[in-house]
Amino acid sequence: MELKELQEILDKDEKKGKIVEKAYWEELWQHYIEEKSQDYRSLEVKDAIPKLISDMNLRERRNITNCNELGVDIRVGDICYIDFGEAYIYEIGFQHFGIIMTLFHNKAFVVPMSGNHSAYVQAYGKDNPKGKRHLMRLGKIRGMNKESVLFINDAKWINTARIIDVKSHLDKNSNLFREIKERVKQCLD
Repeated sequence: MELKELQEILDKDEKKGKIVEKAYWEELWQHYIEEKSQDYRSLEVKDAIPKLISDMNLRERRNITNCNELGVDIRVGDICYIDFGEAYIYEIGFQHFGIIMTLFHNKAFVVPMSGNHSAYVQAYGKDNPKGKRHLMRLGKIRGMNKESVLFINDAKWINTARIIDVKSHLDKNSNLFREIKERVKQCLD
């Protein structure tokens, strides 16, 4: 179903009551299921599994106000395994690591990170002044298996219920943490 068709249906509706009570529900649902099924049929396993996991995490966690309710205690500087959910092209999505830069009202401002070697090689730094400025090399952080790279331009606020686990920690008073903050600020200018 085209988005325009869906919008026309919704424009005519009173928008009261439950969706399953609407006469058009069954047809809408069947279109959705068929289109979603087609999406999955075209995916490789390595792409389908993270999508399914994100969908399950959303269903289980969307009404939780913070990760403390799930038994996960966090603090600034923690490197966490996070479910970023569905993503558009050039956005970090699904399950990735990220570092918590600050916490405010049940949300965390995080910078996503990866162990992707190709991104690491391309990242801007003193030793790679022609590198991509939206990428920042962290090197090998204690508690992580690979050298890590930050995706500065994917920094964002998230509900902490997206945080699955804490994997490592970077002292918020360290030079590296201050450098990360500075790179995020530069990205905002």
